[in-house]
Amino acid sequence: MANRGPSYGLSREVQQKIDRQYDPELEQVLVRWILAQCGGDVAQPAPGRDSFQQWLKDGTVLCRLINSLHPRGQGPVAKIQASAMAFKQMEQISQFLQAAERYGIAATDIFQTVDLWEGKNMACVQRTLMNLGSLAVAKGDGLFVGDPNWFPKKSQENRRVFSEDKLKEGQSVIGLQMGTNRGASQAGMTGYGMPRQIL
Repeated sequence: MANRGPSYGLSREVQQKIDRQYDPELEQVLVRWILAQCGGDVAQPAPGRDSFQQWLKDGTVLCRLINSLHPRGQGPVAKIQASAMAFKQMEQISQFLQAAERYGIAATDIFQTVDLWEGKNMACVQRTLMNLGSLAVAKGDGLFVGDPNWFPKKSQENRRVFSEDKLKEGQSVIGLQMGTNRGASQAGMTGYGMPRQIL
């Protein structure tokens, strides 16, 4: 898997398009948040896409991150262990992804394990982490550490309750999307089948 040679043609163009979506500024925000959220037991990576990928590749940082968003002792990932074996690293990444989905991230917003492990789509990894940060801020349970302005605000439910009288009032109004008959007349129309009058 990881021993693939360089890509050519259409594959190369597609990969270059994916690579252009990566945001170095968002990387710095995510690094700051992860370091603040996980505390002092996580080392800071060097700037750059490859360093960011290597920092997250073994899954330990991600697992510490998701555990820090839960009360102490109730983290979803029970055993976090650094390993040089590829399948162990990928297993920890998939544990993070499952825990993130249970936390509330939509399945469509979650990256695939190979996107991070092979570094094929680091922009998707960034989007997942950004969504996780936004959701952690929106939950407001006091477990988020850092500046809430780092992440976009999630929309909140704004439920409205109308009285029965108001609902009945709305049924008698013809909405403008249905059209209107105001100003319509048959002036100037001719019967079907008659020739048009040219003067």
